Amino acid sequence: MRTYFRPLVQHGATRPTGAVPLAGQPLWFTHVEALRRGSEPEIVAASDVPSDYLSRLSQLRADVTGLDMQVPHIMGILNATPDSFSDGGVHSSVDAARVAAVNMVAQGATILDIGGESTRPGADFVSAEEEIARTRPLIEAIRSETGALISIDTRKADVAKAACDAGAGLVNDVSGFTFDPGLAPFCAAQGVPVCVMHMQGDPATMQINPRYDNVLLDVYDFLEGQIALLERLGLSRDQVVVDPGIGFGKTEDHNLTLLRNLSLFHGLGCPILLGVSRKGFIGAIGKEPCKTARAPGSIAVALAGLSQGVQIIRVHDVAETSQALRLWAAVR
Repeated sequence: MRTYFRPLVQHGATRPTGAVPLAGQPLWFTHVEALRRGSEPEIVAASDVPSDYLSRLSQLRADVTGLDMQVPHIMGILNATPDSFSDGGVHSSVDAARVAAVNMVAQGATILDIGGESTRPGADFVSAEEEIARTRPLIEAIRSETGALISIDTRKADVAKAACDAGAGLVNDVSGFTFDPGLAPFCAAQGVPVCVMHMQGDPATMQINPRYDNVLLDVYDFLEGQIALLERLGLSRDQVVVDPGIGFGKTEDHNLTLLRNLSLFHGLGCPILLGVSRKGFIGAIGKEPCKTARAPGSIAVALAGLSQGVQIIRVHDVAETSQALRLWAAVR
């Protein structure tokens, strides 16, 4: 029976003998939770973890297009869509989106994630042609204004090609490279770094009674399988970021289980991206029906993720998150 190992993360300047760094960060661990399907978790010493697994948990992550993964990064969300769940229509013109992008970078974003197709629950499909028309002019405008890493949030190879030609340097696929069979080969052939996200179903259906045998291990296995696919095509693990896909085909309980156990995903040997900003479970638990008023809850969950070693947090509220992150880092 397969065993998975989840680091029990700690922080502090004084590390006990045998402490292991978490993904090359200031965080560390001395024990892990050993997980097996159908069995109760077991706490074991880090020294009992197989050496290859322990290496993936502990080794410093390579830079992502020049971004140091020893420090956390903010990915600012910029949707060029009329129907995104929180900011649809806000950036309807290239000029408005360009100004927003410049402001996000000034406020602390090191990555800008540009999307031309809404992936909110129940969202309709958008053609590649329409998605390109929405995103390519915006990427071209932003590229001339800032040196920040631009990410294209798309499931489609043609959109990724147009975006990369315009200046994007990362492909962020919410389908985890399961939607368009041409997207992964394109990224591998071009050597474009990617973010692989887990989603059960598609945006139109994903929140209709999602089910898992074990949400934590099922998501881990999916991400592991997609990393292997990308490696076979020619991308190195150093070019892959993983995202457990909070809110994408998950109930509130599924989301909380993943959030409580995020450190498990360091076993994949890749930087972890966490996207929780303004999502429905934050509104439900935080009792805030207004999506644009969910910054406090979004920040609380993001900081909980950073405390488990997450390297990238994807947010709408860049200025507020940057302030919180600076205080979190200073206190820690």
